[in-house]
Amino acid sequence: MITTFATPKFIADHMLGSLARWLRMIGYDTVYDKTLDDGAIANLARSEGRFVLTRDKELAKEPGAFFVEADDIDSQLKAVATKFGLKYNDERIRCSTCNGDLHDLPKEQAQSSVPEGAFAANDKFWKCDKCGKMYWKGTHWLGIMERLKRLSLT
Repeated sequence: MITTFATPKFIADHMLGSLARWLRMIGYDTVYDKTLDDGAIANLARSEGRFVLTRDKELAKEPGAFFVEADDIDSQLKAVATKFGLKYNDERIRCSTCNGDLHDLPKEQAQSSVPEGAFAANDKFWKCDKCGKMYWKGTHWLGIMERLKRLSLT
């Protein structure tokens, strides 16, 4: 059964760091802090209206929690996407490192912060508002998009 939610937000437990990064890359606000215990995760989920993603059967008993059964990232991503009706959204991509919002950065402002080859090969750059990490659609982007297509997330 596919359930669709208006841009759901998530919090992932300490066992789902890779899943959190992928959810951010496809455009979903996903908190991941491996120092949070189950109680803190549940409290943050309730206070911020987030769905809990967990591999912990006890934490999965929380209202709004989803137990992620699979061990491999493709199966995890597909299960969460199916459950919550997720699709890749180019306009909502978030920082894969810290979950911050990305904003467009004019090419000339990116020059001193990216490798020379990346600067020459790209016209569009983004910068994280929170941690300052720079992004562009480099050669790795084709692999990301191929994975998303294979998982029917595009």
